[in-house]
Amino acid sequence: MTMIVFDMDSTLIDAETIDELAAAAGVGERVSEITERAMNGELDYGEALRERASLLKGLSTERANATANSLPLMPGAKELVDAAKHMGYQTAMITCGFMIAARRIGDLLGIDYVIANDLATDNGTLTGEVTGKLTECDSKAHMFEDLTRRCGIDPQECIAVGDGANDIYLFKNAGYSIAFNAKPVLKEYADASVDQKDLRAIIPIIRAYMRD
Repeated sequence: MTMIVFDMDSTLIDAETIDELAAAAGVGERVSEITERAMNGELDYGEALRERASLLKGLSTERANATANSLPLMPGAKELVDAAKHMGYQTAMITCGFMIAARRIGDLLGIDYVIANDLATDNGTLTGEVTGKLTECDSKAHMFEDLTRRCGIDPQECIAVGDGANDIYLFKNAGYSIAFNAKPVLKEYADASVDQKDLRAIIPIIRAYMRD
């Protein structure tokens, strides 16, 4: 058995979790600008993540949870994951986003493995700190290597799906990569690209890859 690894933000969901949390905290425009530059590869990803998270300090966990629970699935997400499972793939979501959203999305879609960061809390509010192992630009590749090793899967037999600069190292390590509505910096590393907001468009690409 092999595996398909998905990004979450702007891939399995039609939103950027940190931008939506920032909007709830009243710092949406400032954080969205940093997110855009980070996803285009214009900023150091780790520094950008920590800077954005720091701006969430003081947001109540109740408000943060409500925001995370409102994030919409990308059109076709459920159909793609179901099709992947039907084709014999295990599924994983490796995201530099946060478990506050990733746990719910993983449950909704039936993802086998969910790996994400956490937002630290204290007395019912966010502290502005990020915890977890996905805080640098190459972190996804390390988590991918660790997951495939634990599962006894050859990374070169896996498919990666993502949209931003922090997926570059993941794309380099997977056997086949699909850029989904991706930033130009990521498309350079992709074997295939989809430029529409419907994940069902990926299903025939996977089937063609399996035939080859």
